[in-house]
Amino acid sequence: MVVDVRSNRAALLTVACLGQFMVLLDSTIVGAALPDMQQRLHTQLTGLQWIVDAYVLLVAMLLLSGGVFADRFGRKRVFLAGVVVFTLASVLCSAAPSIGWLVTGRVVQGIGAAALSPASLALLVAAYPVSQERVKAIGTWAGFSGIGLAAGPLAGGVLVEAFGWPAIFLVNVPIGAVLLLAGLWILGESRNPGAPAIDVPGTVLSVLGVGALTYALIEGGSRGWTSPVILGGFAAAVVLLAVFVVVEGRGSTPMLPPRLFRQRLFTVSNTAMVVVGFSLMGSAFFFSQFFVYVQGSSILRAGLQTLPTTLAMVVVSPFAGRLAARYGFRIVVTTGLTLAGLGLLTLGRVHEHTPYLNVWWRLAIVGLGFALTMSPLTGAAIQAVSRQEGGLASGISSTTRQIGAVLGVAVLGAVVHSRESGGASLEAGLNSAFVAAGAVTLAGAVFTGLWLVRSRPAEAPAPRARHTEPPTVTTPS
Repeated sequence: MVVDVRSNRAALLTVACLGQFMVLLDSTIVGAALPDMQQRLHTQLTGLQWIVDAYVLLVAMLLLSGGVFADRFGRKRVFLAGVVVFTLASVLCSAAPSIGWLVTGRVVQGIGAAALSPASLALLVAAYPVSQERVKAIGTWAGFSGIGLAAGPLAGGVLVEAFGWPAIFLVNVPIGAVLLLAGLWILGESRNPGAPAIDVPGTVLSVLGVGALTYALIEGGSRGWTSPVILGGFAAAVVLLAVFVVVEGRGSTPMLPPRLFRQRLFTVSNTAMVVVGFSLMGSAFFFSQFFVYVQGSSILRAGLQTLPTTLAMVVVSPFAGRLAARYGFRIVVTTGLTLAGLGLLTLGRVHEHTPYLNVWWRLAIVGLGFALTMSPLTGAAIQAVSRQEGGLASGISSTTRQIGAVLGVAVLGAVVHSRESGGASLEAGLNSAFVAAGAVTLAGAVFTGLWLVRSRPAEAPAPRARHTEPPTVTTPS
């Protein structure tokens, strides 16, 4: 007998949290394995960039559609489908004989994650109708996200050291099996009968547009920035993204409603979130590579050495929202971006012989700074819109952070590649990337210090708006 979604909520919460844990674990565990992947797959920096960006790109572009898909076609169904796709893609990644197969597997993983993650949150929202209980459940869900992020570097280092890089993907198989069996038994089906249609044109255009831009940025260093293929990639990105803006402005149920960006607080907070994703993911992409290739650490040791950043984020993140509520979004976010930017600039001064005692605190400052930004920026985006659009605003905030991550890995990778092509060492290239990330982050701090102020929430749109949530319909599975 399957338990209804509104009963046995502790078990449902456990399943939803475990699903989110698996997705977030995968986002950081790969970083620890990049040096081993590079050696065993005989790939260059561009190959490593694609391993990361292929996944993040699909998650970023499909995240909003994934939530709508779950509302329309059933949250349990979409959650379990995401688990199956993610798990099978993990097997494909582990068995990949070449970089091309691995990148393909990462694309499929991203599709699974884009279904699994928003569906897990939608299950919680449906199961906890009382606001106070729902906030606690989502807090627990977010806490497991933090644990997944923190566990990634250490787990990756241990698995790669013992079994090689394929093990970081195989670890998802038992988790996925448990989720599938438990989900079939525990979860009840729920859906939103009034959910809007999926914005297929917007989704396709966003994937193609950002994908073309990412391709040009990643491949430009090796193919030449003036090569016809790269110039064509930039041109295609401009055209596709321009068409995306037009389509979203004219559509009845756009995935990214342009009217929301008329609110300054919404626009500024999401712009700052792009900076956060850019600098955080772009710099973290190189942490393990610095310790392995520049300082000669083992992969396991490098995984441990990168922990100060994620641990600082896990410890500080729960308090960031409270600080923003007390002191305001502008003060907390600007302080966080300033700390993170200064931390990244100091990382630009580390070298081969810098003792770890003089490195770990720099990583911790970076983690502390970014931890102070993400929750308040999401809160600012939510405050800028009407009450009914809070879920949509939160989803857009996550999407803009992921877009920043895609661009950060691509652009900072191009910085390193350009420095190496000019005859500089890898150490000099990585230092330049950290300095570039720090400069972008400090520019973001100036931007939020000037513009991140309170804004009057937008008026609620028409009753058939995309975000409206009619009473949940629960059916037996």
